[in-house]
Amino acid sequence: MKKQELFDYIIAYFREEMPIAETELHYNNPFELLIAVILSAQCTDKRVNQITPDLFKRFPNPETLAEANPEEVFDYIRSCSYPNNKAKHLVGMARMLVNNFEGQVPDDIHLLQKLPGVGRKTANVIASVVYNKPALAVDTHVFRVAARIGLSTNAKTPLETEKQLVKYFPKELLPLAHHWLILHGRYVCMARNPNCKKCGLTNVCKFYKDTNKQNHEK
Repeated sequence: MKKQELFDYIIAYFREEMPIAETELHYNNPFELLIAVILSAQCTDKRVNQITPDLFKRFPNPETLAEANPEEVFDYIRSCSYPNNKAKHLVGMARMLVNNFEGQVPDDIHLLQKLPGVGRKTANVIASVVYNKPALAVDTHVFRVAARIGLSTNAKTPLETEKQLVKYFPKELLPLAHHWLILHGRYVCMARNPNCKKCGLTNVCKFYKDTNKQNHEK
């Protein structure tokens, strides 16, 4: 199967099995999603969603968060991973929004990456989820699933994976494809114990074929 044929097959599968695929982070506006995505680095969405209601209530906009000190923010996010660094990033992010962007979350990926705590993955999430830009964020789930299925080949970094995926997914599907791969990786193609019996892609999955071949050779 040629690479574009594989992508077309994957698209058809997910259109049928997962026609609606959205972020599982809870938010009401771009500012809240930006906070949630920063907090989600190496932390589960479930944990982030437990943290953010009180955090959003205390800091409902960039202006209030910009006036805070990291120690106060830390008290709200202490149960997530790396709370010290994330508290500093959140305050720094809010101050830059206020000082440089009139309190508005920018829609440009390069401008977003100027914000403290915002790397390419987070910038792509905001651009695609909030502004429906043709961007595809590559987190650990997307990186793993793309490699296992064979959508990416010999990619050593998230950026290499992103470049390969955007080459074959139609631009208008990139935001949706991001969530397809994340959710598939979160609930089916898990890192340690992939549930291949539950997966409908085993007939085209490189990982499944290689694993079966190894088992037969033992």
